[in-house]
Amino acid sequence: MEGKSGRLIYMRLPVLEGRAVREVGEPHLRPTLLSPAVFGGRTMSKNSIRHFRGVTRRTFIAVGASVLLFAACGTSDQSASNTVADTVAEASTDTAAPEVSTNKIVSLSATATEMIYAIGAEDQLVAVDNYSNYPAEAAATETKIDALQPSAEAIAALDATVVLLTYDPGNLQTQLEALGITVWIGAAATSLDDSYKQITELGELTGKTAQAEALVSSMKTDIDTAVSSMELPDDPISYFYELDNTYFSVTSNTFVGQIMSQFNLQNIADLAEAGNDYPQLSQEAIISANPQMIFLADTKCCQQDAKSVASRPGWNKIDAVTNGNVVELDDDVASRWGPRVVDLVKQVAAAVAKFVETSKK
Repeated sequence: MEGKSGRLIYMRLPVLEGRAVREVGEPHLRPTLLSPAVFGGRTMSKNSIRHFRGVTRRTFIAVGASVLLFAACGTSDQSASNTVADTVAEASTDTAAPEVSTNKIVSLSATATEMIYAIGAEDQLVAVDNYSNYPAEAAATETKIDALQPSAEAIAALDATVVLLTYDPGNLQTQLEALGITVWIGAAATSLDDSYKQITELGELTGKTAQAEALVSSMKTDIDTAVSSMELPDDPISYFYELDNTYFSVTSNTFVGQIMSQFNLQNIADLAEAGNDYPQLSQEAIISANPQMIFLADTKCCQQDAKSVASRPGWNKIDAVTNGNVVELDDDVASRWGPRVVDLVKQVAAAVAKFVETSKK
């Protein structure tokens, strides 16, 4: 699920195709272990689609051991990429006589909400969840649905025809489909391709195919440019990625980890706990690993910054701290896999470029 400003929600859920499942990007709640009863012991579906125009519903059942699901949240940063916005706008004007959609969409995913706005389909939204805080128009939406305890009856009362989910809380999907409401599930991305695929699917669902294609193309170009235009380090740079101030992290197998790997960054969490892509590290382990860079994805949820990190016992001896390579990220941007992933890539690129440049001195 996606969270509230400044916190992360950890949920035990089944492994999806052997990969950890997480929905991040909503208000940052303090890490809280939710009872499995919240999900009714159900497995999760990935990218379950039932489009109005006959798109086949694809459901991948999650099986295996339990893992951590991260729900992120946060206040909104309105600095959307002008390049992306301009590209999508051009696609919109180039499309002749677009079909008028009769969709009435309820989004219970902050990431999906961002995607809907980015492809220009926001007029089809009748409600969003209480963690959809970006863009500003989404945050200002009057009708909000509790993402942790959504009511099928409340959704039906809005005459909704489509509901967007990241996972199926309890038996919500079954209840909605029994009421004739289409359910789209866009599980937490494990790669950039997952993100692109979900944008494409939402474009098909809303009749904004051209805009979705333009958005994906722009994102790919911006990300490729950010990576290819910089000087990568000759040797891997060790780093610690902090999800909260209790030292939960991510491995290179995750969506964020794969982004980091493009910059020749080496994750100290990779060997922390076999089979867990969201391990909790001890302070001693982090200090001993002595990472050269630290990325903070808990600046809002837990009010962490370079100064607070330096004040932790023993952390002032870590290379990342002594050399000024503690990078403060926007929790929401760092935890969602929508269009603003471009902003995350650019911030990481800038931080690595700074590291490489200062290392030469």
